[in-house]
Amino acid sequence: MVSIGGSNDGRADGRPGTGATVPDGRPQSWVRNLRWMRADAGVSPELAKLGVDELIALALEDDDPDGPRRWKAVDALHARGDLETFTEARRLCASDSRVERVLGVDILGELGTPLRPFVDKTLSVLRYLAASDDDVRVLHAVLIAFGHLRDGRALPSVIDLSTHQDATVRYGAAYALSHVVGRPPDPAGLAALRRLATDPDEDVADWAALGLILP
Repeated sequence: MVSIGGSNDGRADGRPGTGATVPDGRPQSWVRNLRWMRADAGVSPELAKLGVDELIALALEDDDPDGPRRWKAVDALHARGDLETFTEARRLCASDSRVERVLGVDILGELGTPLRPFVDKTLSVLRYLAASDDDVRVLHAVLIAFGHLRDGRALPSVIDLSTHQDATVRYGAAYALSHVVGRPPDPAGLAALRRLATDPDEDVADWAALGLILP
Protein backbone atom coordinates (compact mmCIF):
# COMPACT_ATOMS: atom_id res chain seq x y z
CA MET A 1 0.00 0.00 0.00
CA VAL A 2 2.45 2.65 1.24
CA SER A 3 5.88 3.10 2.72
CA ILE A 4 5.38 4.22 6.30
CA GLY A 5 7.87 6.32 8.16
CA GLY A 6 10.37 5.93 5.35
CA SER A 7 11.01 2.32 6.41
CA ASN A 8 10.20 -0.86 7.21
CA ASP A 9 -17.07 -2.33 15.06
CA GLY A 10 -19.89 0.12 15.93
CA ARG A 11 -19.48 -1.39 19.35
CA ALA A 12 -20.79 -4.81 20.20
CA ASP A 13 -21.29 -4.35 23.92
CA GLY A 14 -25.06 -3.96 23.74
CA ARG A 15 -25.05 -0.43 25.12
CA PRO A 16 -27.93 1.75 23.87
CA GLY A 17 -27.57 4.92 21.87
CA THR A 18 -24.57 3.86 19.81
CA GLY A 19 -24.60 5.31 16.34
CA ALA A 20 -21.03 4.34 15.48
CA THR A 21 -20.86 1.50 12.99
CA VAL A 22 -18.15 0.00 10.86
CA PRO A 23 -18.85 -1.42 7.39
CA ASP A 24 -18.06 -5.00 6.40
CA GLY A 25 -17.58 -6.54 9.79
CA ARG A 26 -18.37 -6.59 13.46
CA PRO A 27 -17.81 -3.24 15.17
CA GLN A 28 -15.06 -3.03 17.72
CA SER A 29 -16.02 -3.63 21.31
CA TRP A 30 -16.39 -0.87 23.86
CA VAL A 31 -14.58 -3.09 26.36
CA ARG A 32 -11.61 -3.49 24.02
CA ASN A 33 -10.73 0.16 24.61
CA LEU A 34 -10.14 -0.53 28.29
CA ARG A 35 -6.89 -2.48 28.44
CA TRP A 36 -7.37 -3.42 32.08
CA MET A 37 -10.84 -4.87 31.48
CA ARG A 38 -9.85 -7.48 28.90
CA ALA A 39 -10.04 -11.03 30.18
CA ASP A 40 -6.29 -11.58 30.03
CA ALA A 41 -4.38 -13.89 32.31
CA GLY A 42 -0.92 -13.09 31.04
CA VAL A 43 0.94 -14.80 28.22
CA SER A 44 0.68 -18.57 28.27
CA PRO A 45 3.91 -20.62 28.06
CA GLU A 46 2.69 -22.10 24.78
CA LEU A 47 2.28 -18.68 23.14
CA ALA A 48 5.53 -17.42 24.62
CA LYS A 49 7.37 -20.13 22.67
CA LEU A 50 5.96 -19.05 19.29
CA GLY A 51 7.80 -16.80 16.88
CA VAL A 52 6.55 -13.44 15.63
CA ASP A 53 5.28 -14.83 12.32
CA GLU A 54 3.42 -17.62 14.09
CA LEU A 55 1.75 -15.21 16.53
CA ILE A 56 0.72 -12.87 13.72
CA ALA A 57 -0.74 -15.79 11.75
CA LEU A 58 -2.63 -16.92 14.86
CA ALA A 59 -4.06 -13.44 15.38
CA LEU A 60 -5.15 -13.20 11.75
CA GLU A 61 -6.94 -16.56 11.96
CA ASP A 62 -9.47 -15.05 14.41
CA ASP A 63 -12.19 -13.30 12.39
CA ASP A 64 -13.44 -11.48 15.50
CA PRO A 65 -11.45 -8.24 16.03
CA ASP A 66 -12.24 -8.57 19.73
CA GLY A 67 -11.78 -12.33 19.87
CA PRO A 68 -9.86 -13.84 22.80
CA ARG A 69 -7.59 -15.91 20.53
CA ARG A 70 -6.60 -12.81 18.58
CA TRP A 71 -5.88 -10.77 21.69
CA LYS A 72 -3.93 -13.52 23.44
CA ALA A 73 -1.65 -13.62 20.40
CA VAL A 74 -1.41 -9.83 20.37
CA ASP A 75 -0.58 -9.78 24.08
CA ALA A 76 2.22 -12.26 23.43
CA LEU A 77 3.56 -9.92 20.74
CA HIS A 78 3.33 -6.98 23.15
CA ALA A 79 5.33 -8.94 25.70
CA ARG A 80 8.16 -9.60 23.24
CA GLY A 81 8.80 -5.87 22.82
CA ASP A 82 11.69 -6.47 20.42
CA LEU A 83 12.84 -5.04 17.11
CA GLU A 84 11.59 -8.03 15.13
CA THR A 85 8.06 -7.54 16.45
CA PHE A 86 8.17 -3.81 15.77
CA THR A 87 9.40 -4.39 12.21
CA GLU A 88 6.65 -6.89 11.45
CA ALA A 89 3.97 -4.67 13.00
CA ARG A 90 5.17 -1.73 10.91
CA ARG A 91 5.01 -3.95 7.82
CA LEU A 92 1.42 -4.85 8.65
CA CYS A 93 0.57 -1.16 8.93
CA ALA A 94 1.61 -0.72 5.29
CA SER A 95 -0.56 -3.59 4.05
CA ASP A 96 -3.35 -3.24 1.49
CA SER A 97 -5.50 -5.29 3.89
CA ARG A 98 -7.57 -3.37 6.42
CA VAL A 99 -7.45 -6.35 8.78
CA GLU A 100 -3.65 -6.45 8.68
CA ARG A 101 -3.32 -2.69 9.19
CA VAL A 102 -5.57 -2.85 12.25
CA LEU A 103 -3.53 -5.72 13.64
CA GLY A 104 -0.29 -3.82 13.08
CA VAL A 105 -1.68 -0.81 14.93
CA ASP A 106 -2.97 -2.97 17.77
CA ILE A 107 0.49 -4.49 18.20
CA LEU A 108 2.28 -1.13 18.13
CA GLY A 109 -0.09 0.49 20.63
CA GLU A 110 1.23 -1.53 23.57
CA LEU A 111 4.47 -3.00 22.25
CA GLY A 112 7.00 -3.50 25.03
CA THR A 113 4.78 -2.10 27.77
CA PRO A 114 5.75 -0.55 30.15
CA LEU A 115 9.16 0.38 28.71
CA ARG A 116 7.85 1.04 25.14
CA PRO A 117 11.30 0.98 23.49
CA PHE A 118 9.98 2.01 20.06
CA VAL A 119 7.61 4.82 21.03
CA ASP A 120 9.22 7.44 18.77
CA LYS A 121 9.08 5.22 15.70
CA THR A 122 5.61 4.02 16.62
CA LEU A 123 4.29 7.57 16.81
CA SER A 124 5.71 8.24 13.35
CA VAL A 125 3.83 5.27 11.89
CA LEU A 126 0.58 6.05 13.69
CA ARG A 127 0.60 9.74 12.81
CA TYR A 128 1.16 8.82 9.17
CA LEU A 129 -1.86 6.51 9.24
CA ALA A 130 -3.95 9.12 11.04
CA ALA A 131 -3.29 11.58 8.22
CA SER A 132 -3.45 9.22 5.23
CA ASP A 133 -5.74 6.27 5.93
CA ASP A 134 -9.46 6.58 5.20
CA ASP A 135 -10.67 3.33 6.76
CA VAL A 136 -12.87 3.89 9.80
CA ARG A 137 -11.67 0.81 11.67
CA VAL A 138 -8.01 1.63 11.07
CA LEU A 139 -8.47 5.20 12.27
CA HIS A 140 -10.32 3.98 15.34
CA ALA A 141 -7.48 1.55 16.13
CA VAL A 142 -4.91 4.33 15.66
CA LEU A 143 -6.74 6.53 18.14
CA ILE A 144 -6.98 3.76 20.71
CA ALA A 145 -3.26 3.18 20.28
CA PHE A 146 -2.60 6.89 20.82
CA GLY A 147 -4.55 6.60 24.06
CA HIS A 148 -2.45 3.65 25.20
CA LEU A 149 0.79 5.46 24.36
CA ARG A 150 -0.22 8.55 26.39
CA ASP A 151 2.20 10.74 24.48
CA GLY A 152 1.32 14.40 23.96
CA ARG A 153 2.95 14.40 20.53
CA ALA A 154 -0.13 12.56 19.26
CA LEU A 155 -2.44 15.42 20.24
CA PRO A 156 -2.53 17.24 16.85
CA SER A 157 -3.53 14.01 15.09
CA VAL A 158 -6.22 13.28 17.66
CA ILE A 159 -7.65 16.79 17.40
CA ASP A 160 -7.78 16.49 13.61
CA LEU A 161 -9.72 13.22 13.80
CA SER A 162 -12.07 14.48 16.52
CA THR A 163 -14.19 16.16 13.83
CA HIS A 164 -14.44 13.04 11.63
CA GLN A 165 -17.87 12.42 10.13
CA ASP A 166 -18.02 8.86 11.47
CA ALA A 167 -18.94 8.47 15.13
CA THR A 168 -16.66 5.46 15.54
CA VAL A 169 -13.65 7.65 14.80
CA ARG A 170 -14.88 10.44 17.07
CA TYR A 171 -15.37 7.81 19.75
CA GLY A 172 -11.72 6.83 19.44
CA ALA A 173 -10.75 10.49 19.61
CA ALA A 174 -12.78 10.97 22.78
CA TYR A 175 -10.94 8.05 24.35
CA ALA A 176 -7.52 9.23 23.21
CA LEU A 177 -7.90 12.89 24.13
CA SER A 178 -8.06 12.40 27.87
CA HIS A 179 -4.73 10.52 27.71
CA VAL A 180 -2.81 12.92 25.46
CA VAL A 181 -4.27 16.32 26.32
CA GLY A 182 -1.61 16.85 28.98
CA ARG A 183 -1.60 18.19 32.53
CA PRO A 184 -2.26 21.05 32.62
CA PRO A 185 -4.45 20.40 29.58
CA ASP A 186 -3.58 21.83 26.20
CA PRO A 187 -6.24 24.48 25.38
CA ALA A 188 -6.95 23.14 21.89
CA GLY A 189 -7.18 19.57 23.18
CA LEU A 190 -9.47 20.62 26.02
CA ALA A 191 -11.71 22.48 23.56
CA ALA A 192 -11.94 19.35 21.39
CA LEU A 193 -12.83 17.24 24.42
CA ARG A 194 -15.55 19.69 25.46
CA ARG A 195 -16.97 19.70 21.95
CA LEU A 196 -17.09 15.91 21.89
CA ALA A 197 -18.89 15.94 25.25
CA THR A 198 -21.87 17.42 23.37
CA ASP A 199 -21.61 14.96 20.46
CA PRO A 200 -24.94 13.59 19.14
CA ASP A 201 -23.61 10.05 19.59
CA GLU A 202 -24.19 9.15 23.23
CA ASP A 203 -21.14 6.93 23.57
CA VAL A 204 -18.85 9.61 22.15
CA ALA A 205 -20.33 12.17 24.51
CA ASP A 206 -20.03 9.81 27.49
CA TRP A 207 -16.34 9.11 26.88
CA ALA A 208 -15.55 12.78 26.38
CA ALA A 209 -17.43 13.75 29.53
CA LEU A 210 -15.49 11.10 31.46
CA GLY A 211 -12.25 12.52 30.07
CA LEU A 212 -13.15 15.95 31.37
CA ILE A 213 -13.47 14.73 34.94
CA LEU A 214 -10.53 12.32 35.05
CA PRO A 215 -7.46 13.62 36.93
